[in-house]
Amino acid sequence: MSSRGFLLTCFRSDGGASTSRVLSPRPRYPSMPKYPRDVAPNGADVEALLEEPGQKVAVFSVVGMTCTACAGSVEKAVKRLPGIHDAAIDVLNNRAQVIFYPAFVSEEQIRETIEDVGFGATLFQDELQEKSILTCRLHIKGMSCTSCSMTIESALQSVPGVKKAVVALATEEAEIRYEPKTITAAQIMNAIEETGFEATLISTGEDINRIHLKIDGVLDEKLADVVKTSLEALPGVEDAAVDIKLQKITLSYKTDQTGPRNFIEVIESVGAGRISASIFPEEQGREMNRGNEIKQYFHSFLWSLVFTIPVFLTSMVFMYIPWAKRGLDKTVVNMLTIGELLRWILSTPVQFIIGRRFYIGSYKALKHGSANMDVLIALGTNTAYFYSVYSVIRAATTEDYMGTDFFETSSMLISFILLGKFLEVLAKGKTSEAIAKLMDLAPDTATLLTYDSDGNVVKEREIDSRLIQKNDVIKVMPGGKVASDGFVIWGQSHVNESMITGESIPVAKRKGDNVIGGTVNENGVLHVRVTHVGSESALSQIVGLVESAQMAKAPVQKFADRISKVFVPLVIALALTTWLAWFLAGKFNGYPKSWIPSSMDSFQLALQFGISVMVIACPCALGLATPTAVMVATGVGASQGVLIKGGQALESAHKVNCIVFDKTGTLTTGKPVVVRTKLLKTMALPDFYEVVAAAEVNSEHPLAKAIVQYAKNFRGDEEHHAWPEAQDFLSVTGRGVKATVRNVNVIVGNKTLMIESGVAISDEASEILMESEQMAQTGIIVAINQEVVGIIGISDPLKPGAQEVISLLRSMKVESIMVTGDNWGTAKAIAREVGIENVVAESKPEGKAEKVKELQLQGKVVAMVGDGINDSPALVSADVGMAIGAGTDIAIEAADIVLMKSNLEDVITAIDLSRKTFFRIRMNYVWALGYNIIGIPVAAGALFPFTRFRLPPWLAGAAMAASSVSVVCCSLLLRYYRRPKKLDMLQCSEVRVD
Repeated sequence: MSSRGFLLTCFRSDGGASTSRVLSPRPRYPSMPKYPRDVAPNGADVEALLEEPGQKVAVFSVVGMTCTACAGSVEKAVKRLPGIHDAAIDVLNNRAQVIFYPAFVSEEQIRETIEDVGFGATLFQDELQEKSILTCRLHIKGMSCTSCSMTIESALQSVPGVKKAVVALATEEAEIRYEPKTITAAQIMNAIEETGFEATLISTGEDINRIHLKIDGVLDEKLADVVKTSLEALPGVEDAAVDIKLQKITLSYKTDQTGPRNFIEVIESVGAGRISASIFPEEQGREMNRGNEIKQYFHSFLWSLVFTIPVFLTSMVFMYIPWAKRGLDKTVVNMLTIGELLRWILSTPVQFIIGRRFYIGSYKALKHGSANMDVLIALGTNTAYFYSVYSVIRAATTEDYMGTDFFETSSMLISFILLGKFLEVLAKGKTSEAIAKLMDLAPDTATLLTYDSDGNVVKEREIDSRLIQKNDVIKVMPGGKVASDGFVIWGQSHVNESMITGESIPVAKRKGDNVIGGTVNENGVLHVRVTHVGSESALSQIVGLVESAQMAKAPVQKFADRISKVFVPLVIALALTTWLAWFLAGKFNGYPKSWIPSSMDSFQLALQFGISVMVIACPCALGLATPTAVMVATGVGASQGVLIKGGQALESAHKVNCIVFDKTGTLTTGKPVVVRTKLLKTMALPDFYEVVAAAEVNSEHPLAKAIVQYAKNFRGDEEHHAWPEAQDFLSVTGRGVKATVRNVNVIVGNKTLMIESGVAISDEASEILMESEQMAQTGIIVAINQEVVGIIGISDPLKPGAQEVISLLRSMKVESIMVTGDNWGTAKAIAREVGIENVVAESKPEGKAEKVKELQLQGKVVAMVGDGINDSPALVSADVGMAIGAGTDIAIEAADIVLMKSNLEDVITAIDLSRKTFFRIRMNYVWALGYNIIGIPVAAGALFPFTRFRLPPWLAGAAMAASSVSVVCCSLLLRYYRRPKKLDMLQCSEVRVD
């Protein structure tokens, strides 16, 4: 049932019309007339009014208005400002239009005034500008460390038209927000390629309603023009482009007017049998790029082994075999031996062909004034290689020089680094498995139903699920997957939604219920009318949200970024210092000659120490410490029904030590029911509720709806019962309603409304109200003709496990506070029942936000858990906003974490997952920093004077490669995250409200 609430938010629409559903930080609003009718008399328009000197019109989006009282408070506040000619508030569309004189007041002052009243406000022009900014995602090839990602980011930020650029090393992707009027995605890719990296387009903001079709057959220019013209003539088609060379057609269209099946039919009918069309084969994006990269590193490693193994054998194995040593030591020219010549020949392809990627990477980095890991590898291997070449050439040209080469150092170093990169890329691919699993939920095919004019099914056919269009009816068999979002028009079944919402219990579905694409039909046949396709589906929205979260950098990442800026230059300086120190010490007899191995001299010993320092340092491990852990954690969270919107939310959640809970819909089910009725006058209960329901049926308040629903139980025909007409109806916000029913005056509301209306409340009525509040019930007083005749007790049942969750939070040293707009008596009773001591009642929306800020001023890290529009200011103010999945769209958009199951237990899951994630991040940093802090001195020879232990360059390179792999593997352990066992032990009786 909890997941059903989440579905309602996913499929909310007005009057059956399709709406865009985006889980984004900014809500979208319907259009509004440019000018309020009551302000522009005689049909005058805005343009005419703007001609008046000094007068200006501004339109604001106002978030949080729920009724006319809200609109009235906004209008009053704005009109009090100096220089306001008029103001009109559209509560239905959440808009405020203000005519003002800029000489007296500014748009910013108006916006701040609206916010002071307790509502969020955005200037409409800003919103339009926001919508004109697109976002594109690119795969970037060739990044090796944080320095690379920072180079690309800084290069993109300097490009005109680019608003924001985020480059993620772990995913090897970039998310760029840009102005399409100033720059295109292709130009952004060129800018990246100019920095020395290869960019591939994954998606752009223009791809939302875009499809690519593949043409089979002969497509000449004449036929292409006819096809293009025919497609553009279709209703809903915005643009069509034909690429004859690729046999590809790209279309932009409105999904509610047309779809891919229509395009294919038109193309094939125009082609008259000469051509056919199908959806262009999808490139698997990230997975395809990752697979290619894995293959490239694997093949490079295998080829390097082919050459490196003989080099290793000739330098380190055969020298201990007498007959082999004699053969290798035979001279070719002067003192040049066969072994040295073989090693030179074999190591050269490894250095310049297999290892060319390091040359390319270091050249591109240095070209833009930065240094990355490729620079360290290129310097280290080239030093070893070219010193060996010098040694070989000198041995070949002189008769008394006994050369010593390090060819095995350069070739083995490259081989080990390639092995490390292969293992690293392999491990990094597993960090995004959760997203891959989500994307694989959608079935490949669907059964499309065709109806006749009488509404009978006349045909069934299996189609590619990508060909589904809005308003199609698809058939879902038992055990099959729902192919697309929609609602049931026929049949009954239970649907397993755990793969989307994390809710393990199958949800009952019948006519009118919504279903999510990718979920599994347990039993029974369902006919589903499709409402959302492609990127509009709930599954696509969830995947997009998780992908965006993985792109967002956690604040702790700044630590690694700061180190990376100076890391490589510092390492190069340390390597040079190490070489120089050992070289001078050897030259001036700073250590005994016996320390020098027999196979080398003091210069060569110093050179090996310098090379080892250069190649053991690893900036990659630091750069991967945070993003890999965040990637795995956000994916794992999504699979458990906890949507975490990025590293910022994760980092803040692990510090939370105080949680503010809303009451209605958060701690309680949000489904109030009448549980008690006390009559103070003699009258029939059905007649009592007949009068009360007649007044309350005009109210939208949840308590009013609960009373009307209960009143229906006294009537046989629940659906079509006509209540008596209520005249002179008046709704008093936060108090109740007044009306005249059957010539009697009826007042239904709280104690305050009765006092304001002059109704005397007897001692008996006061006692009943007090009893109701003690039992966590809301007491509604009913007065007829200024006399109290009855009291209705309404209860909102606690959510299953609410008490246990509060108790577990206390054991985790997290303080719980309840803030509600309900009365003090009911609030205290509910708080007592769940175990919360700190309560704030009768609080307005802005009061909740103020309470959050007050707690923050006390030094607490505050999380807010809520579900309603009135909670959104507090959700934004809190360090971490957690929205109940069954809550409103605005609450979900304002939150940092969405609990899709609407389950309070997931509050603990979110905090626990965050704590486990940051434990892994700390472990990654300890490993990466500790490795460099310990490894660099050891490579520099710090232990050599005492133990004669030295780290050969090839072994230092292997250790460097292993450090990156170990960091990624440490993050991958989060894949096996399980929520706290205490949650599994909770024995909660499920509460259902019919």
